[in-house]
Amino acid sequence: MADMMWAGRFSKKIDDTVNAFNSSIAFDGRMYRHDIQGSIAHATMLGDCGIITKEDSLQIIDGLKDILSDIDSGRLELDPSAEDIHMFIEAELTKRLGDVGKRLHTSRSRNDQVAVDIRLYLRDEIQEIYDLVKKLAVALVNMAEQHTETIMPGYTHLQRAQPVTFAHHLMAYVFMFLRDLERLQDVSKRMNYCPLGSGALAGTTYRTNRKQTAELLGFTAPMANSLDGVSDRDFCVELNCALSLIMTHLSRFSEEIIMWCSWEFKFIELDDAFATGSSIMPQKKNPDITELIRGKTGRVNGDLITLLSMLKGLPLAYNKDMQEDKEAIFDAVDNVKLCVKTFIPMISTMKVLKENMRNAAARGFINATDCADYLVKKGMPFRDAYKITGTLVAQCIEKGLTLETLPLDDYKAMTELFDDDVYQAINLETCVCERKSEGGPSPDAVKVQIDIAKKSLDI
Repeated sequence: MADMMWAGRFSKKIDDTVNAFNSSIAFDGRMYRHDIQGSIAHATMLGDCGIITKEDSLQIIDGLKDILSDIDSGRLELDPSAEDIHMFIEAELTKRLGDVGKRLHTSRSRNDQVAVDIRLYLRDEIQEIYDLVKKLAVALVNMAEQHTETIMPGYTHLQRAQPVTFAHHLMAYVFMFLRDLERLQDVSKRMNYCPLGSGALAGTTYRTNRKQTAELLGFTAPMANSLDGVSDRDFCVELNCALSLIMTHLSRFSEEIIMWCSWEFKFIELDDAFATGSSIMPQKKNPDITELIRGKTGRVNGDLITLLSMLKGLPLAYNKDMQEDKEAIFDAVDNVKLCVKTFIPMISTMKVLKENMRNAAARGFINATDCADYLVKKGMPFRDAYKITGTLVAQCIEKGLTLETLPLDDYKAMTELFDDDVYQAINLETCVCERKSEGGPSPDAVKVQIDIAKKSLDI
């Protein structure tokens, strides 16, 4: 193993166990491309500002590009004994260029270097996650368009409550994911400021051009305060918050899919390619994907707690605790991508069992509110209508009937306001189609929701 870059201050070689404990290349190695990207911008600025010669600047840039090409192709493997990705690349550059390579780190600290690397890395990851979540929302919108008249029971307290459509239910998740997309955009906007040039904490005595490096790396502007530049990890926390909400929405949806594909509901059937069997029970078809997503939600939430706990007691500026940011946010990013990638084809290929949904909606008196509204529209106060309808439901339960099959005489015994047209009013199709209020489940109202979503998704 090569000497540590900071070895001049120390009289002893670092203990091997301490080096292993201190090393971060096992997880920050994934940022090699972004570390090189940041170093190329830094070297360009050094040359343009005359801090190093233009010749050295160009030689460093070419050397960094060669290292990137060699890592990408597999010709150069990361050294697991290196302290971190930054030191590995700098050591490799120095090995290739000699003293010229040693000039790269002029007016830069690993503190601002890692701060820019992780922003560059997460900026790319946010875009990938954004594209995946958008693809999921589009898949749900496409499915909703096919089920604007597929009646199913809506639930409160997991009890059948009022009739809705499957499209209406799907669109609820679409709007959750649309908010997730907005949050990802917000995070990306706030994190897109460049810490490079902050140095260790107090900037530098060299006449650098921070605006240039910010522009070269696609940032909005340099960070305004050097202490904040190296110690800020708000963007990791904020991103993890957004990822936790994505996972929460996936988990809620997963819970419903788990119920819906059970024999107790049987509203949907998962494609065989997206389910698993049992080692002992040959009849089983298990929704393992959704169960894993539900479980991984706790893991991503745990990453958020890790970040918040790591930061809560740190004085300014950089502290080694902050090395813990990467494993947590990388884990959250990896799991969200994995879950969304798997969820999209699972949803797109599942079979919707319309008749079972309609049959479930026909039980449970979910048209009781419509019965009460029927009386209200004929002039009765709602609370009186509510009480009468509740009494009728009790009678139906006692007689083994439904509101649709209860004789008209039983209705009229409660109030003469009831007439033959009550049966049309409490018909499930009528109940759904008449719910035309904005955001409601009627086919027309859901089509408006679909149009809103399509506009937001540019489809």
